Amino acid sequence: MSNELLDELLAKPTVTALPGGGLDPERHFTKQVEVSGDTAQVTVRGPAEDVTEDAATAHLRSQGLDPAVWVASGFRSSEWTMANGETGVSARYTYTRAGSPEAERPNLDELFAAIKPYEGLVHESRPQGDHGFLVLLGDMQFGKIDGDGAAGTLDRTIDCLNKAADLYSEYSSRFELGHIHVGWLGDHIEGFVSQGGANVWRTPLTLTEQIRLTRRVMLHALLTFAPMAERVSMAAVPGNHGESVRFGKGGVTRYDDSQDTESLIAVADAAKLAPEQFGHVEFYVPETDELTVTLNVAGTVVTHAHGHQWRPGKHWEWWRGQAFNKASAMHQADLLVAGHLHHEFIDTDGPRTFIQPPAMESESTWWRHAKGTTGAPGLVVAVTKDGNTNLKEVVR
Repeated sequence: MSNELLDELLAKPTVTALPGGGLDPERHFTKQVEVSGDTAQVTVRGPAEDVTEDAATAHLRSQGLDPAVWVASGFRSSEWTMANGETGVSARYTYTRAGSPEAERPNLDELFAAIKPYEGLVHESRPQGDHGFLVLLGDMQFGKIDGDGAAGTLDRTIDCLNKAADLYSEYSSRFELGHIHVGWLGDHIEGFVSQGGANVWRTPLTLTEQIRLTRRVMLHALLTFAPMAERVSMAAVPGNHGESVRFGKGGVTRYDDSQDTESLIAVADAAKLAPEQFGHVEFYVPETDELTVTLNVAGTVVTHAHGHQWRPGKHWEWWRGQAFNKASAMHQADLLVAGHLHHEFIDTDGPRTFIQPPAMESESTWWRHAKGTTGAPGLVVAVTKDGNTNLKEVVR
């Protein structure tokens, strides 16, 4: 997949920039250079025939900046009529230092173009049944440069969601499936708070672009699964990367203040605009200051968490502690699903089951340097009914 999809998915409606008010280009400066980190912006103003990229490059060189190490990455211009009746142009050229993440940033239009409508089996009517079909995924961490980057993660996520839809049709011949549930298990964005800002250089997408990508992937899932079952639901929980704000080393606002969940809320708001198409779809995020969502899927009580609440391998201890609180719905849970640790893991204890799908990103470069292993990305689908989740499959 090309990077055009990334650009398309991150595209947003904008207005053509208006000329700056109050400036007379015939009396003010005609050239300006601004350098911030790995980005340089050259603004050239004057008669249309004089405002060219060559003029911008020449001015870049005149300021001691070698054009050979600066890559053109953006352009914006506006026009007005000067006092002498000629057309004046103000053009801003953006350059990025070669080798910086911004110079290698994916093309957002190409990214968004990769999110194409599902073209699998179309049901004439939404099936009804007493079994549930779970689609569990997380840890896309859109925005980081590790592995195959945002474009690779996006392509994989869309492909896996489409394969999950194909499997739903296949499993429908074996089970009476009537409820599709998609669990978004957090860390859908890389964000800029998880390492106290230390990951900024390795994150070429802006925060809003990461969120926009997540939101449109969730919308793709909605458009894909909504026609396929009588009951469809989606739940999202906060991950540590998705935190909206973090003060110092650990200060937060509320625990539910998360871009991971806000992305699903935005999709839920959009779904309300088309009740005939999406009126049967339910959306769930944690209550105020909470981190988990617990709901019933075909008679199975499912708790969603990101997984950063417990140390690796301590999921049962955490579950028991939560279940000890009778005010918590977790004392009724049959199934705990979580992400965070980036690898497939399934565990059982008596009638209870724990499912941890792998990450959707291809690798954590830091982890590879430390441990030598890359990822085995994918999502998990499962069939559940009345507390039993015996059929599970990893989709890659």
